[in-house]
Amino acid sequence: MASSSSSKIENGNVFEDLSGISGTSSENPYNTLIEACNDDPSSIQTRYGRHRETRNAAQKTKFLASDFSGMSIDPILYKLVNPQTHPGFADSRNCLVFWARPPAPLKRLIADLQRKLTAMAPNLWLMPIERLHMTALEITFSLTAPEIDDIVAQMVSKIPQITDYPYQHRARLIKPMLSYDTAAIALSFEPAAGESPPKDRSPTADIYTYHHLRRDLYGLSKETGVDVASRYVVPSSHLTIARFVTQTDVAKAEDDHTPDPAKVQRLIAYIEEINADLREQYWPHNGQDIKDGGQWIVGEGKGLDCRKGTLWYGGGETVRLGKGF
Repeated sequence: MASSSSSKIENGNVFEDLSGISGTSSENPYNTLIEACNDDPSSIQTRYGRHRETRNAAQKTKFLASDFSGMSIDPILYKLVNPQTHPGFADSRNCLVFWARPPAPLKRLIADLQRKLTAMAPNLWLMPIERLHMTALEITFSLTAPEIDDIVAQMVSKIPQITDYPYQHRARLIKPMLSYDTAAIALSFEPAAGESPPKDRSPTADIYTYHHLRRDLYGLSKETGVDVASRYVVPSSHLTIARFVTQTDVAKAEDDHTPDPAKVQRLIAYIEEINADLREQYWPHNGQDIKDGGQWIVGEGKGLDCRKGTLWYGGGETVRLGKGF
């Protein structure tokens, strides 16, 4: 049984559907939410919103708990950013994905958010702007390079159609907000449902949501016979913009990595302050135009980027870059 409520774990954090959706017998797991919402974009948006708000609330509780033990440091990224203590270390995890690349206005917003975050947590690892991405569909992860090449060969006839797909299927994302856990900070969105569309876009165009796009990418990929082993079936649309690679920013002292509750509380309050500003400045209000960076039509500027290799932190190699608009 395919289910969008299944969960997987990375760096101590669970990819769990917190939107309130239960399983379905559909062969395409992305149909679960669409069916539960009766194919209604407003309901789909609500589920995406519920997922990220519930997750942030749970993470806040975790951060502020009396037994909070500190950040979940990614051991591989830690070794990569500390070559002086781990000389010659290389990430051996090869993956295959379809990424959506953010347009220029969104990249400018993210650069500004990264500057704000490092004002409070200067030791954050920041995703380089040129490497920013949102995983529209993950085919597989943590394999060898030859195994990935075999999958690419199996999919090669379909990759142009998949990477060009957003050109004719334009899903819009709105309401940027910082989502966080003990490992990373991301900028997340909700699928649009007719709010303040651009002048050249009809409100009814939002009937086709980002979740529909994910469903279709999954279906097209499955037509090649590959096993889509994605970790990201949950109702989330996000770009990771920063990761924690040290305890220093919330520790009691440089030589004492025990979390300082006051520092942790200040960090969470600061993130919430940024989110309040995003809501005020970049969310739709009373039909007014959305500020640049506050919405994203997937495929704007660039089509999907079929990417392979050691791409966990934005690297890897492009197999094919799709047609943008």
